[in-house]
Amino acid sequence: MYTSNELGVLNNYATEPMMYYAVYPSPSQQRRYALLGACATLFVTALTLTALAVS
Repeated sequence: MYTSNELGVLNNYATEPMMYYAVYPSPSQQRRYALLGACATLFVTALTLTALAVS
């Protein structure tokens, strides 16, 4: 999408996506997020302890 003024200079604009409201996650999605968070915490803890053990 673009416009031009009387001198022929173009003004380019990015197309804007449609707006929508976020939907609160369902209980099953909340459990999945909690499980992923626990797994990520366990993974980071294991990496940190491995790094400390190696050094």
